[in-house]
Amino acid sequence: VQLQASGGGLVQPGGSLRLSCATSGIVFRLYAMRWHRQAPGKQRELVATITSSGSKNYSDSVKGRFTISRDNSRNTMYLQMNSLKPEDTAVYLCATNYRGRTYWGQGTLVTVSS
Repeated sequence: VQLQASGGGLVQPGGSLRLSCATSGIVFRLYAMRWHRQAPGKQRELVATITSSGSKNYSDSVKGRFTISRDNSRNTMYLQMNSLKPEDTAVYLCATNYRGRTYWGQGTLVTVSS
């Protein structure tokens, strides 16, 4: 099982980015997927989840600004991030649980700064 996150970068406050998480080794459409983030010196935080049926949940800190989605034909999950704030600066990681084990992507860095 492999997860590959991409799409991070430097963006000004109020800007937008779209992250992608490409997967292989699993029947993607059958599994819930998650985005987490970890800021320097802070604990890893669950940002958003999407189930195999497409139900979505968000942390209070990103609700209304971030949108999680998935394209089962591309085995890829996305995170559209709008109205970005400096406190959104973190490494963003995608994850899924498969056969009792959690698999993580390598992370992509998002920096929100003027």
